[in-house]
Amino acid sequence: MKKSYIIIAAVALLAAGCHKNQKEESAGATMPVEVTPVVTDSVTLYKEYPGTLTADRTIPVVARVNGTIVSMPYKAGAYVREGQVLFTIDPTTYRNAVTEAEASLQSARSQNAYAERHYEAVLRASQSNAVSQMEVAQALTARDQSRSDVRNAEAQLSTARTNLGYCTITAPCSGHITLNDMSRGAYVSGEGAPVQLATVYDDAILQANFAIEDASFQRMFINHNNRDLINYKTIPLVFSEKLPHDYTADLNYLAPDVDASTGTMALQADIDNKYNELKAGMYVTVRLPYKVEPRAMLIRDASIGTDQLGKYVYVVNDSDMVVYTPVKTGDLVADTMRVVQSGLEPGQRYVTSALLKVRDGMTVKPYLRGSRPADSK
Repeated sequence: MKKSYIIIAAVALLAAGCHKNQKEESAGATMPVEVTPVVTDSVTLYKEYPGTLTADRTIPVVARVNGTIVSMPYKAGAYVREGQVLFTIDPTTYRNAVTEAEASLQSARSQNAYAERHYEAVLRASQSNAVSQMEVAQALTARDQSRSDVRNAEAQLSTARTNLGYCTITAPCSGHITLNDMSRGAYVSGEGAPVQLATVYDDAILQANFAIEDASFQRMFINHNNRDLINYKTIPLVFSEKLPHDYTADLNYLAPDVDASTGTMALQADIDNKYNELKAGMYVTVRLPYKVEPRAMLIRDASIGTDQLGKYVYVVNDSDMVVYTPVKTGDLVADTMRVVQSGLEPGQRYVTSALLKVRDGMTVKPYLRGSRPADSK
């Protein structure tokens, strides 16, 4: 009798367990699943190219005269303005040269004034045959020589003043200046050949320099039907470290030739460095727009799975059944959406959450993303 009770109890427990499993399976088969429809939108597609930044102008600061550097009234690395004094070379020798040239010019002008008057007097005297034609010719030659002496003296004075001006070295443009290559007290010999003292980087505008393949050039700029829709004025830029501000570039140069050794074409784009966060020599990734898709299919990138067959999503059909659907994907748009090239149709619902819980062929209770499940309280 006791044995019968044990058997009956076991059967009851087994039945209860089976009933519980059936309820769990029933609940799992109709569990709420978040879905969203495939959308279409006009998107711009990009291809990324590595590049480097260069300053708009990089101008060396040089000494053109001989002498000792007596002052450097600037701070290395600082921003200097065009015309700002950067170096001063001892001007004593060149100031004396100016004084001598001024005296020589004054003497030449005095001699020329005498030669002019003498020639005029001789010319008048020749009209009454008071002097010979030989004397007239000699007076004319002396006058012309004195004029030449004045011009030479003026040129020498101009050169002397120019050299004196070179003793004060100013910034050739506005920008950031490097460390000085020579210190105060050093002697420079700039007359024979200019001696570089520092470099000024005009980096208010920088250029992103990069190269694209010959085939990409043809596809982007020649064979692309809707290239007029692409905005090359605000090309997105990406840096290895996130900067406080976002930057775009204005494409302003395409090389007139293709480098035969690499099969690439050089491009350049201007960047407004208004926050002074960019430096010449930095690496940058240029996201060059290459195509506009007026009706691209978009789905959430996080909803795409990957297996041995490739990319897939779970579609929920009109019968609320989950369908494993292989897809071919394209570019990432706005960091979260992915272009779908094939496998889906606009408006189809796909699963956006609980991707590890759903299975192909499972019946679910779909609800739109952002709303509450139908059985939620």
